[in-house]
Amino acid sequence: MSLAVIVACQPKSSSQEQGATAAAVATPAAPDSFLVALQTSRGRVVVQVVRDWAPRGADRFYELVNAHYYDGARFFRVLGFMAQFGIGGDPAQNDRWSNANIPDDPVKQSNKRGYVSYAMGGPNTRSTQLFINRRDNGRLDAMGFAPIGVVIEGMDAVDKLYPGYGEGAPEGTGPLQDRIEHEGNAYLRKYFPLLDSVVTARVVRVRE
Repeated sequence: MSLAVIVACQPKSSSQEQGATAAAVATPAAPDSFLVALQTSRGRVVVQVVRDWAPRGADRFYELVNAHYYDGARFFRVLGFMAQFGIGGDPAQNDRWSNANIPDDPVKQSNKRGYVSYAMGGPNTRSTQLFINRRDNGRLDAMGFAPIGVVIEGMDAVDKLYPGYGEGAPEGTGPLQDRIEHEGNAYLRKYFPLLDSVVTARVVRVRE
């Protein structure tokens, strides 16, 4: 399976990657371990994040959750092997975060069912988008997709996420990611009304 099947966006320019490094330095460190409750339109999903698995990814996720960035975000790409989310419903928020890339983390855990990793479009292009593995996807490990956490409650909800739109355009009939970034949920409500969503995302427990 080619990298294009899982990427979130096109690779960034060198200047954007330099900006990403600066953004990463300003990101506060997350706790060693914390739980995030995603209240979705299909039910509650709880993710345990372990900072040691992927420190930069964990720090950014903690920052975004506390900024309520994921509230209202759609699961815009649901395929047999994974469910992807993380483009905000507010274009102004997307302008702030979409190019705030973070450097890669080494892969310490495998992309097994229930594990959560960032989507990316090449080296050092992780920003806000994540995916939940819906089955064992060990082939993604060698591509650099580093899990930051694992679903410990609610995989039944993940399995129920609406998959009907399939792959994103132009490969399939799903939404265009550029349009989600620039038009937000207004675009998705109009053309893809059956997509499931993250209603809220909150840190519910910190484990030191």
